[in-house]
Amino acid sequence: MRKSLQRLGLVASLLTAVALGGPPGEAFAQPKKDDKAAKKEVIDLDDEEEGAPAVAEAPATAGQMTEEAAQAKRLFDSGKWVEAALALKRVTAGETGDDEGNKQIAQYHLAIALYNLKLYQASYGIFSEIAEKANHLKFRETLLWLARLATQLPEPADIVERVGKYDQAALEGFNNDHQRNLYWQLSYLLGRYKYRSRGYDEAIELFDKVDKKSPYYVKAKFFAGISHVQRRQSVPAVKSFQQIVTALDEGVEGVEDEGRMRDLAHLSMARTYYSASVRLDDANVPKIDPTKLSAAVKYWNRVDVGSEYWLDALFEQSWAYFMAGDYPHALGNIHTLESPYFPNAFYPEADILKAVIAFTICQYDDATTIVARMKRRYEPIKKELEGIMKKYEGENSEAQFFEFMKQVRDGKATLSPTIKPIVENALSDRQLLRNIEYVAVLDKEAATFKALPASFRDSELGGDVTDALDLARDIAVRNAGTLAKERYQRYLDELNEHLRDAQKILIDITNAQRNKLDEEVVKGQFSKEDAQVYGVVTPDEEHVLWPFDGEYWRDELGFYRQVVVSKCGK
Repeated sequence: MRKSLQRLGLVASLLTAVALGGPPGEAFAQPKKDDKAAKKEVIDLDDEEEGAPAVAEAPATAGQMTEEAAQAKRLFDSGKWVEAALALKRVTAGETGDDEGNKQIAQYHLAIALYNLKLYQASYGIFSEIAEKANHLKFRETLLWLARLATQLPEPADIVERVGKYDQAALEGFNNDHQRNLYWQLSYLLGRYKYRSRGYDEAIELFDKVDKKSPYYVKAKFFAGISHVQRRQSVPAVKSFQQIVTALDEGVEGVEDEGRMRDLAHLSMARTYYSASVRLDDANVPKIDPTKLSAAVKYWNRVDVGSEYWLDALFEQSWAYFMAGDYPHALGNIHTLESPYFPNAFYPEADILKAVIAFTICQYDDATTIVARMKRRYEPIKKELEGIMKKYEGENSEAQFFEFMKQVRDGKATLSPTIKPIVENALSDRQLLRNIEYVAVLDKEAATFKALPASFRDSELGGDVTDALDLARDIAVRNAGTLAKERYQRYLDELNEHLRDAQKILIDITNAQRNKLDEEVVKGQFSKEDAQVYGVVTPDEEHVLWPFDGEYWRDELGFYRQVVVSKCGK
């Protein structure tokens, strides 16, 4: 039963999940080594192997351009983007008879023209082609435009993957007084790629290049922290998270949602300390470092009560209290989670923890009752959730599930009151929302395209733009649907695991009774006065004891403690 530390065991995965939008309470399993399909959470925009190096070809040379190419360049220089784009397309298509070098230059200028027409996805498609060719005449300059596109297109566009075609040496060319902000941004983006590729040491090196003056500083420190966690380096990990809090205290600029990042830093420090505090001995029994465990509790307590992470912090903290033997505090936290102030809270593992505590103190009847109530509540929920999942199987199920996800988000999905909050939680993490945002951005770009002159829309280039948008949207919808299904299935899998844990607790109870543990308790039975009571607060100026009468008070949330009486004997 004590192995039920799912929410905290995979600390690095949990931290990454929060950073990328996943609910902080989820346990994000790593793909199996033989599961090649699971290694890519999103479908690449082309069919290249993820992380493949740029293709090395013989460098082209640019000779004298044709008059048509020269005219295209003049249109470009004058900012006549529609006319320039159409003329540059003819050059890249080989219709003007220009050499390969001038075709490459025209391709680069075409991508810029599309960018200035706010056709960012179409522009990105061309820059992506250039980034695949290390010997392209505009390979280095393209890096700058990838950075700009990273501010226009959401993360699911996967610009990080294209930046990954470059090495650190390519970034150093931007490390000057005029391009320092760009240098910091590119260091962050390349660091993200290295982190994704599990090159944690190189990722940390890149993240550390990001200065406090950069709006990417806080994000860089966060990913540096979780990179250290992946390297099992808890001390530098905590230092990175502390640097986030320090920077926010000092008024660092350019940070989106400062409160969220502060809470996330505290949550990350708590999880890191907790992970470092629990070690298994040779007998596979957890050994606790009380100093580190206390530090974990301290940082969980610093998560703001109004934060989206507060309930997760409260629940995770309850496991720490359990490991420390502070059962009243652990149960008090769970009591808060169960308050009517949080009707959408979904913590089936809380019942597991309650049952484990009851078992630990030999309250076998209470443990059995808790398990029975849990099964009665959650088994029908499981069946209902499974029923929805079965509706979205087979061909094109990803796109269908994407539409279902949008309906849930817009409050238009037909769901029973029982599972409505659960489904909403499962389909509301930040990464999913960014995927929805990406589809919306593509739809907006399609509207921008339709507003352009017919001469552009009806041209070969217009067809290319339409194809690029249609393909990107199709992939984005399928990726979003796939991700949503995975999130939903994860909720189901976790619920199934908790129900299995509940069954294991019943087996443990049966074994305890079969081994006549209760008889041992009876033999050493003690009086009420001798009963072991854990963590009872003594009434004083700061503490008043009130029996719980079924009414919750908001200002008491998070401060409940429960009297726990052991029946395990002397």
